[in-house]
Amino acid sequence: MKREILISRKKGEDGHKIVSVRMRDETLARLDDLSAQTNRSRNELINLLLEEALQNVTVIDED
Repeated sequence: MKREILISRKKGEDGHKIVSVRMRDETLARLDDLSAQTNRSRNELINLLLEEALQNVTVIDED
């Protein structure tokens, strides 16, 4: 008996992309501490902190 394979259609983009980041052990430890204190995931904290940093960054020319 032939068995049918069902595959659902892929849903559209959700506006998010997956990225890989290398970071120092100390930074990761601080992130994990903050995660425990705030009951938020690493992912959520990284997005919150990065968004805040991007809103407050100033680029300067080096002489």
